[in-house]
Amino acid sequence: MAAPLITCQSLTKSYTGRTLFSGINFAVEDDEKVALIGPNGSGKSTLLKILAGLTDPDEGAVVSRRDLKVAYLPQYHNFDKEKTVLQVVLGDGKSDAAAEAFAKATLTRLGFSQMDSLVKNLSGGWVKRLALAVELNKQPDFLLLDEPTNHLDLAGVLFLEEFLRQATFSFMLVSHDRSFIENIATRVIELSPTYKDGYLSVRGSYSDFVVGKQEYLAYQNNEEKALASKMRREVAWLMRGARARQTKSQHRIKEAGKLMEELSEVKLRNSQKVACALDFTSSNRRTKELVLGKGLSKSYGERSLFKNLDLILTPGLKLGLAGLNGSGKTTLLKIIAGKLEPDQGTMKRADGLKVVWFDQMRDALDQSLTLKEALCPHGDHVEFRGRSMHIASWAKRFLFRPEQLPLTLNYLSGGEQARIFIANLMRQPADLLILDEPTNDLDIATLEVLEESLDDFPGAVVLVTHDRFMLDSISTHILALDGMGGAEYFADYLQWQDNLGKRTRTDKALVREEAPKNKPQDAALANDRSGKPLSNNEKKELAGLEDKIAAAEEACDKLRARMDAPDIAANHVRLAELMQEVEAAKSAIDKLYERFAELDERSKLSRV
Repeated sequence: MAAPLITCQSLTKSYTGRTLFSGINFAVEDDEKVALIGPNGSGKSTLLKILAGLTDPDEGAVVSRRDLKVAYLPQYHNFDKEKTVLQVVLGDGKSDAAAEAFAKATLTRLGFSQMDSLVKNLSGGWVKRLALAVELNKQPDFLLLDEPTNHLDLAGVLFLEEFLRQATFSFMLVSHDRSFIENIATRVIELSPTYKDGYLSVRGSYSDFVVGKQEYLAYQNNEEKALASKMRREVAWLMRGARARQTKSQHRIKEAGKLMEELSEVKLRNSQKVACALDFTSSNRRTKELVLGKGLSKSYGERSLFKNLDLILTPGLKLGLAGLNGSGKTTLLKIIAGKLEPDQGTMKRADGLKVVWFDQMRDALDQSLTLKEALCPHGDHVEFRGRSMHIASWAKRFLFRPEQLPLTLNYLSGGEQARIFIANLMRQPADLLILDEPTNDLDIATLEVLEESLDDFPGAVVLVTHDRFMLDSISTHILALDGMGGAEYFADYLQWQDNLGKRTRTDKALVREEAPKNKPQDAALANDRSGKPLSNNEKKELAGLEDKIAAAEEACDKLRARMDAPDIAANHVRLAELMQEVEAAKSAIDKLYERFAELDERSKLSRV
């Protein structure tokens, strides 16, 4: 039996006097795809850095298989913006032809077609792909990824999901995206002091983990009840007193002491099962129509984001906005909130409409403020739903400890700052909640409570999120923007995805049907030949070209898939040869399209 790829032996790590995790023991085997989850501040990112060899544990050790290649993809990247993507992947060291061929192949696998593209021209999603290419170019046996889906649009998330699902190497990733984890993980590990070992590991998908966690917590609750019952019996026996003087009874007294310690530990673990107390304040408005938009249109330059859009928001309606980055979602949010006017159409809002906006940028948080000042600008009490609450109690609702109150916000994590933002929004009465990417940096436990709060909110909610799980569970309707002027309503996320899949397949078919047209000079030559009708052989050739193009594209796809095979990835020479074969196949496909365009044009002209 092969040794594990990597093994954690009694790992312990503290930060600023607080223990993140203690005595962690687990191993990762070949072909495992592990999702690492846990509350904010549980040490997930720190554990990844320890496994990557970038941070030392306070106690314990990491044991790796001999010659194990480990790569680490951090959350944030800082590449030289003037370099090309190929230069970034190759790095500063010397490279030979084989290394350059492998780097190009790696970039090609991740969707890059132009190796000389400059970093400064890449979007955030493509920078994430470039960062992944840098790590994959190291040919790792084990890849560590810290929040790889953060700030990606849906297309980027789906691409990364499919890429990792087909990966032939093992990896461990930190993520709060439950749909993402569900679709790729073969094992889920949660770091939390709730568990006796400091973590819970369940093999299978995220759904399997949820079931396993429920079973574990039910067992632990029953264990507490059983220990408490046993403790009551022991205390009753001890209080009888007379027999406690016997030697045998002294042993029983010691056992009772151990039992008390064991009960205290289980109680402490069960007490860790807390989450943010999120509860947005409604204005309790009775108006049936909060927002009514008719014939809304908005363009930037010559590009139409949406046109002739009708929109109605009523109490209890939860509208999810879907679409790729740049499709106009945030623009529409601003129009709904009255921060931006449409180019055409009318917007009617209820008198005195109270709108609370959760901004993904969270610019309003002054990093020089202390946590106390951010939560309670004046005095030691906050007003919430008509009653006064001490700052310590208010902070506790959002899982902040009293000793954190004097800290400035720059010492807090992204998830902690998001909770501050939500705390301040909760104190504002609202008819309409607008949430623009509220899930960034929030842990799964907080996401679940946020979903419950939004579901119970009696006003209207408009939600933009790349978290498919939240979008599907909260939204009563989906409004999808295509960024080209189109807008369409769907019953739920799955219906929109099915429609998107059908549209994608249709677009691919149209590519074959509407082959690239000739350039003007080529068209002139075609017209010169158009006087002659197609010969019988040319008619047969035209009739069979679509099948030839489809077969050529399928063969090219198989070549690309072959490049991902482990034996090829380890063979630079063969990989370079395959890459040349792919380029030759693409060139052949282009020629088939050109021939199709030529014959099709002559066929149409000869029928005139």
